[in-house]
Amino acid sequence: MIINETKGRVWHGSVYLADTFFRRFRGLMLVRNVNYALVFVLPAETRINASIHMFFMMSDIDVIWLDSSRRIVDFKTARKWRIYAPKKAAKYVIEGPVGLIKALSVEEGDLINWMPTEEREKAVPVKSLIPGKINLNGSKNSIAMVESVKEAKAKEI
Repeated sequence: MIINETKGRVWHGSVYLADTFFRRFRGLMLVRNVNYALVFVLPAETRINASIHMFFMMSDIDVIWLDSSRRIVDFKTARKWRIYAPKKAAKYVIEGPVGLIKALSVEEGDLINWMPTEEREKAVPVKSLIPGKINLNGSKNSIAMVESVKEAKAKEI
């Protein structure tokens, strides 16, 4: 969710952080239907670091540039295969679907905040006792070696 605190407007879509080099590098390139927002956390607050390119983009997007106090310094709908730089230095860049700017009713100087969507775990841990494997489900942080299925069943009781 993205919130325009100045105007009390809220956009209820999914929000993800691009806070590492690789996430910032990938951005929204090659994404066909942009239906979420990506908040870029830049290493330094400058115009050059905050400039974006729209090469390899599959659709247009709305872009909002924020300074370190989360105030809007520039915003626009970015078209494919172009380069954009904010009017002033920015620490955060929000890229999202076209309509984001209108939904938040943004103007320069507005205070913006966001709540990232929790990313689901890629793997779900499950309890299992497999013969010949280490049992990490023991009590008091102990580790036991399971030797047979019969022994494993006996431990469950």
